Amino acid sequence: MTLLHLDPTDLDHRGAAHTAREIAHQPAVWQTVYAQLQAERPALDAFLGPLLALPQLRIVLTGAGSSAFIGQCIAPALLRQLGARAGIRIEAVATTDIVSSPEQCLQPEVPTLLVSFARSGNSPESLAAVELADRFVKTCHHLVITCAADGTLNRRMAGQANARVLLLPDETNDRAFAMTSSFSGMLLAAAWALGLPLAPVTALAEAATVLAASEADRLYALTDQAFERIVYLGSNTLLGLAREAALKLLELTDGKLVAMADSTLGFRHGPKTILNDSTLVVIILSNDPYTRQYDLDLLHELRREGRARVLAIGTMPLNGTQAPHADDVRLALPAGAPDLALAPVALVFAQCLALLASLRLGITPDNPSASGTVTRVVSGVTIHPVIEQHPQP
Repeated sequence: MTLLHLDPTDLDHRGAAHTAREIAHQPAVWQTVYAQLQAERPALDAFLGPLLALPQLRIVLTGAGSSAFIGQCIAPALLRQLGARAGIRIEAVATTDIVSSPEQCLQPEVPTLLVSFARSGNSPESLAAVELADRFVKTCHHLVITCAADGTLNRRMAGQANARVLLLPDETNDRAFAMTSSFSGMLLAAAWALGLPLAPVTALAEAATVLAASEADRLYALTDQAFERIVYLGSNTLLGLAREAALKLLELTDGKLVAMADSTLGFRHGPKTILNDSTLVVIILSNDPYTRQYDLDLLHELRREGRARVLAIGTMPLNGTQAPHADDVRLALPAGAPDLALAPVALVFAQCLALLASLRLGITPDNPSASGTVTRVVSGVTIHPVIEQHPQP
């Protein structure tokens, strides 16, 4: 489909063709990923079933940058799904933390399932994290979710007895700098692999398609307003999403727009000082009835104070009443859909906003870092040898 009525020839000229296409094709990609997961279901169950039955199992969801935020989205939903089982532990720990402090992040005596997210599988930390886990943890298994067949992580882990690799379709391997369909593809693949509740894939795809079409005028108006600061807020699963949304804006505008993320309740504890009349706040409303109360409290507070423009994204009714607000962005998903189902659809809005903001600033979204400060696959990382330190008796 044509994204936001943008002209493909103009996008190519402005260095945005890959980014726009990779945002636009996500609904179709999700259905392809779902079909793959259904085909691989028996093998996944054979691998994961015995692991999930292990007493005292620790599940560590890991990645770097955007890939780390996938784990932060998945962890609360997985804890809710498996948390009633005594002894299980579920944590999102970035590969950057595992590599820099392996003895603080890995527990030798605790059976561990390391779930690794990696678009290319070539970042130094992705490779080092799995090697350190195998070295430090006596009983360690790996679920690797990656997008690149020629990536080092895929080639190294495929076929290992203690590993299962989910190599996603090539369409998820974004050619642009920023992760878009790779993020949502790996997020949904993990949810389906781990048996987490979602809306039907057709509903997710339709909601994303409708959102991109119905919100085009609003997105253009927001970028025309030329905000200097944008804040994304969410709770639990949606906090990980808020962090990814803020990073997309920061990346695609080459740091020219200030972008930050926080939890709904945490925002009052200092970060709220960022607000001024050049700030846009986007609150992603939880579908959990209890959590949503806190989201709505802050939404009403910020709109009442009027120090910044405040958008609410979620299912209806968005603002706690039946009367819609002009700055309510509706997701065409059931009101009872889990927050993990909201995440990929709401992210399409944030990706589109980041793309238009980048174009407005005259930046090339496919390769936004004019200075080369950041690259598609991180470089400049030295993996230092680990000298094990044992506690003094």
